[in-house]
Amino acid sequence: MFQMFYPAEYPDSAYQIDFKRLYEEGYRGVIFDIDNTLVAHGAPADARAKRLFASLKKMGYECCLLSNNKEPRVRTFNEQIQVNYIFKAHKPRTANYKKAMRLMGTDRGNTLFVGDQIFTDIWGANRAGIRTFLVKPIDPKEEIQIVLKRYPEKLILYFYKRRLKKQKPDRGIRSSNRHR
Repeated sequence: MFQMFYPAEYPDSAYQIDFKRLYEEGYRGVIFDIDNTLVAHGAPADARAKRLFASLKKMGYECCLLSNNKEPRVRTFNEQIQVNYIFKAHKPRTANYKKAMRLMGTDRGNTLFVGDQIFTDIWGANRAGIRTFLVKPIDPKEEIQIVLKRYPEKLILYFYKRRLKKQKPDRGIRSSNRHR
């Protein structure tokens, strides 16, 4: 019933994703949401984000930031990491996920998406045919419109986790909560 909202994987953080393994599997592009995915809402790129993007570039990944925020926010974050970016993305519409892939020179078969919101980030990327990673929000302080979306997200995550348990009853949910 809620499968269109389910991520492929549900790690705790964008910083725990095994991008090296994914590169070995053939993935070449990563699209990231910014706020509460990489840093707290409105925060600049911190040392951890800078290290992540430097590492991804060294591995050979192309990266793109995809944010519903305005250009000043996205541009300021990007000054420290220097990747492609799209602001006012209108997620969950799929047009800018596709534009991000064009900018990176990738396609849905070799592109990943990492975000913290089910109804914008994950739903849009799933509709665009991209493998999705839902991460837990970095900061509990959020704007009211996001806080209100977190309640129905909890319901979807309940059914998502229940489905995972049924798929692997002897092992429960793995740390990456991966399913295909």
